Amino acid sequence: MSITRRGFLESAVAASLTTGLGAQAQNKDESARPGKRPIIICANNGIKYLDDAFAFLKNGGDTLDAALRVVKGPEDDPNDDTVGLGGLPNEEGVVELDACCMHGPTRRAGSVGGVRNIKNVSLVSKAVMEHTGHVMLVGEGAERFAVAVGFPRENLLTDRSRKIWLLWKENHSTDDWWGPGMSDPQWKPPSLPTTAPQAELWEQRIRRLEEQAAKIGIEPEFRMAAIRRVLSPPTGTIHCSALNDKGEISGCTTTSGLAFKLPGRCGDSPIIGAGCYTDQDVGSAGATGSGEENIKVAGAHTIVENMRRGMSPIEAGMDALKRIARNYNNDMSKLKFTDMSYYILRKDGAYAGVSLWSGAPEKPRRFAVHDGSKRFEVMVPLFKGESHEFPPFPVALPEELRKDSVYMK
Repeated sequence: MSITRRGFLESAVAASLTTGLGAQAQNKDESARPGKRPIIICANNGIKYLDDAFAFLKNGGDTLDAALRVVKGPEDDPNDDTVGLGGLPNEEGVVELDACCMHGPTRRAGSVGGVRNIKNVSLVSKAVMEHTGHVMLVGEGAERFAVAVGFPRENLLTDRSRKIWLLWKENHSTDDWWGPGMSDPQWKPPSLPTTAPQAELWEQRIRRLEEQAAKIGIEPEFRMAAIRRVLSPPTGTIHCSALNDKGEISGCTTTSGLAFKLPGRCGDSPIIGAGCYTDQDVGSAGATGSGEENIKVAGAHTIVENMRRGMSPIEAGMDALKRIARNYNNDMSKLKFTDMSYYILRKDGAYAGVSLWSGAPEKPRRFAVHDGSKRFEVMVPLFKGESHEFPPFPVALPEELRKDSVYMK
């Protein structure tokens, strides 16, 4: 028995999601208190690069250069398919990268979008800031600029990412990100299955994907992770903010964007004020998650302005998350198909990580911190439970699929 992708979307399995008040409603908001300086905070895929960056920062290194040292690590790692080399490609199999940065001490910014063939777009965004009179370059022009200032062209599609794309291509049409989108008034959430055969159909589909993954040559230990990426296209990003002992602060965000996106799509990561925003007088914020939703609330700028008006980092971040929820009239049937995480650092060293969803109880959403002690910390969620990715795919997948830690953000 066969079933189309659209048929699966109409019968996607939804997990039970319970709204939560967030930790700040239950406990005293610790993020209101000044913290240690120097300090670096980032998305969890930057943790192994924090020691070097923190030592550099503590020894007098520039705050933006410290943050870039963190995000450059995942950009260089071919096994991190969320950014840079090995990033998951667009629907045509081409890797397109976005990045932006803001330097607090000089109040400058740089950004690039839709860049092909250049690995370290975070550094290219800094080059735009330093070597042009512009803030943002995109597409072919950004690539030519990068080459002109010394960045080498290289093929960013690794063998592993190419095989994941092939697996996706063989199992889906090319219209996955064609409209209507979730914000369209005509969009309807998929109906929820109530019969056992739906689970059986998903199991059959997953086993077929396993067989195809084997034929494509995906290694056995990575097949379930590849299938997870095909069933639920990820939004891969890393943000980092760094603050030194003098109170100087900077931030940057870099991404390979939404997997299998339409060519030319830019999310929030290269948008100053959405994916990243830094104000030397106040602090810095950045985001990972559903870029389209974050653009609509200018999330990073909103958070920094909230802190300027006296909100704590947690309060400022929760307000931005509530604006995303408000855009859908708090309709949980839609909000479960989106996600967002914010990384927030105030000038006095106070910080927070907040997320729209808490994640699985055994694997809550986390972010990384280094203030002399390197560690993960759990994010404060607006809602308890796990989100679906969008387009909507079932959360009720085999246990081995749900263990793929890349997606436990």
